[in-house]
Amino acid sequence: MKGYRSKGITLGALLAVVGPGLLAGLSDDDPAGITTYSILGANYGYQLLWVLLLSTVALVLFHGLAARMGVVTGQGLIGLVRQRYGVRVGAAVLAALVVANVGTTCAEFAGIAAGSELFGISRYVSVPTAAVIVSLLVLRGSFHRVEHFLLLLSTVFLAYIASGILSRPDWGAAVHGMLVPSLPGNGAAVAIVTATVGTTLAPWGLTFIQSYAVDKKLRTTDLPLERVDVITGAILTGIIGFFVVVACAATLHRNGRSIVDAADAAVALEPLAGAAASKLFAVGLIGAAFLAASVLPLSTAYSVCEYTGVEAAIDDPYRDATAFYLTFGLVTVLGALTVLVPNVPLVTILVASQVLNAVLLIPLLFVMVGIGRDGDLMGRFTMGRASTIAYSLTTAVVVLCVAALAVTALFT
Repeated sequence: MKGYRSKGITLGALLAVVGPGLLAGLSDDDPAGITTYSILGANYGYQLLWVLLLSTVALVLFHGLAARMGVVTGQGLIGLVRQRYGVRVGAAVLAALVVANVGTTCAEFAGIAAGSELFGISRYVSVPTAAVIVSLLVLRGSFHRVEHFLLLLSTVFLAYIASGILSRPDWGAAVHGMLVPSLPGNGAAVAIVTATVGTTLAPWGLTFIQSYAVDKKLRTTDLPLERVDVITGAILTGIIGFFVVVACAATLHRNGRSIVDAADAAVALEPLAGAAASKLFAVGLIGAAFLAASVLPLSTAYSVCEYTGVEAAIDDPYRDATAFYLTFGLVTVLGALTVLVPNVPLVTILVASQVLNAVLLIPLLFVMVGIGRDGDLMGRFTMGRASTIAYSLTTAVVVLCVAALAVTALFT
């Protein structure tokens, strides 16, 4: 009986901590990410699956660092940037983050529109409905209700696992592609590799997980369990990406079919893997877009309030957190309305926001390592020499990949 009680307490403590890592990780599998994975599988089959391992390692390291910084300092990332590097640097980072987040939010609502249209639902119905649901969720819900809803919504990613299995992939080739690195000698392959790494470590994901850990009021004693949360979220993110790739590799690549985005992949899957695989892929796209469309405005609202020094949280009433709720609402409305404008260049917006995310990510990684090494801010949780080397090496790899992605996007 004592053993069961001990296990129950441990499980209860873990469930109380779970949230920041899972939501930040899974929301990275947004329409831009799913599109990248789909093109990777359609164009290169199983060959580049090893890139997902690299992305997952980077996600574990930097999401873990962001969560630790938030718990130890009690501040979000933008607040720490302002405190350590000054008002002007903080303002520049915040401005770039807000612009990139608005552009990426447009991409999320575009994913909702594309996915719903596969089921015959007009974007003029699905996008406003999604915007209202997302807004009511935050405006009317408590922190725990919001968190529980988002965690429940994240289960929609099981659709991609099912779609991958229904596609009947070559599991041996998939394992080989994941464990044995190889890279075709052409610019397109380099671009998709860098896009895969770059789309995983999004700046808004880093700011969200740190601010969310603060809002959840996690303590330093929760850090071991929060690390489990982060690792679980990162691994699940990698698993979902894996099944998206194998679904497209087993069908589209095998049959020589090319695609432009994830909605194309869902349509193309039907004659090759059956209606069930196609519909599940489309459901996953809608769910992924919905989750990210909820998280992005939250990330932006947290960051704006941190920079201005306004304490605000999801549990606060509107009168006490006006800036928080107005920022959330403004980003949501801008993202939704942009998608509804006839002939709006959504692809251009998506590419521009990804490039801006890539450019912003580079200084953010250096800033995070700098803060992690700051003994005055981190105390006994300051990075040691071994950790510094690990983070620096990972940063170097990510910076090279993200820089290549930005250059590719600018000149194509």
